[in-house]
Amino acid sequence: MTKTLLALSAAALCFTMPVLAAAQVPGGVYKYPAQAEADAALEFDRAAWDFVEGVTTEVGPRQAGTEAEARGRDWAVKWLKARGFQNVADEPFMMDTWVPGDTHKAEITSPFPQPFVIQPLGGSASTGPDGIEAEVVMFKTVADLNAAPAGSLEGKIAYISHSMTPTQDGSQYGFAGPARWVGAGIAKNKGAIATVIKSVGTDYHRNPHTGGTTFRNADGSTDVGRVVPTPAGALSLPDAANLERMFERAGDRPITMKLVLTPERLGMTQSGNVVGEIVGTNPDLPPVLLACHLDSWWNSPGAFDDGAGCGIAAAAALNVQKHGQPLRTIRVLFAGAEEVGLFGSTAYSEAHIDEPIGVAYESDFGADRIWRFESNFRDTNPDLHAELAASVARFGVADSTIVARGGADINIARDQKTAIIDLQQDGTRYFDLHHTPDDTLDKIDPVQLRQNVAVWTQITGILANYEGSIQGD
Repeated sequence: MTKTLLALSAAALCFTMPVLAAAQVPGGVYKYPAQAEADAALEFDRAAWDFVEGVTTEVGPRQAGTEAEARGRDWAVKWLKARGFQNVADEPFMMDTWVPGDTHKAEITSPFPQPFVIQPLGGSASTGPDGIEAEVVMFKTVADLNAAPAGSLEGKIAYISHSMTPTQDGSQYGFAGPARWVGAGIAKNKGAIATVIKSVGTDYHRNPHTGGTTFRNADGSTDVGRVVPTPAGALSLPDAANLERMFERAGDRPITMKLVLTPERLGMTQSGNVVGEIVGTNPDLPPVLLACHLDSWWNSPGAFDDGAGCGIAAAAALNVQKHGQPLRTIRVLFAGAEEVGLFGSTAYSEAHIDEPIGVAYESDFGADRIWRFESNFRDTNPDLHAELAASVARFGVADSTIVARGGADINIARDQKTAIIDLQQDGTRYFDLHHTPDDTLDKIDPVQLRQNVAVWTQITGILANYEGSIQGD
């Protein structure tokens, strides 16, 4: 959209849409709260870039429960304090900590010997330094694996594929994700000694996509004392494609793989949630919660996932403050240990469940432009929903009838059954980078990052100055 069209669109909205808690500016024109700040963010905002550039440069990868994640929290606390946030704190919690270890190798030993590129999945067991070697059995889908007879994988390695493709809304993650989320556990219960999967991603670089996997007993129980994980890893997409070609031409010959993965469990270590506030003038109004997660996997500095999200949330809060002290407090939550099991989101909700939240939303889908607005109060508060949707139309954001469910780190909003917003980002290239070594600062487009900040600033400006009940479904 050209600057001229943006200006015309913004002017039309100013005169034709109803305004909540409007502020008058010279010339008698009324604007949405923080409209000028949102428009300025589109061109000039630097705070979000400053955050993600700083945390990726000065801290780097931030694996949950480790010294690196602790350095990330310390860095974030200092960053928030330096920019005037109040009530900044690192709220600790304990977690069972898994780390990837040093050795990650896979090689086909027969009939077409060659090395593959692999990364362990979070929660994987170790093969031991000498590794394991066994026949590989291929499953095109998790459904095919589920249909395999009990005991049919005894002593073998399961390989699980999928057919994920890029989409703007990222919806195929839900389609392909089970290969990673539950595949290894299903294979284990059918006798497999290890599992490898086609990375859940859409790029074709030799960069495996890691991510967490879960193990359950055959009866579905998850009690820690009884669940015994097996080694599990993700192959890069080109290597997975190569393996599948091998199956096509091997005929009756078995394909064997040697696998060496050496992750470790460290036991209980400390993680934490970093919080900070722009304090509002009316303490009786529940705050606006802006969330992200600060941790990343060990294999990247986590620029897209989710350093940019924390930068977007913090920048929006700062921009609204430029408009003047808001009625509601704006609280930012940089959650810890999201990647390995939503430990931070759970801990935050448990610690603050008796403190009502007015509305919550999260940025955790990269840094490309926001294209759709969703809420869970379209029916319960249609005027506010319409107001918010209209306010960001000038940034190319469409309204939607989809009910917002919220990001992973706002469990507290779901637990309190309060208002939730989803500001959906363009995910077309997100799963090219997700959980890979390619999730680096250079992949962030500063123009699209600023559009995110502008949209968040506008939405937050209205909500933080809204006096009524938001009434989520």
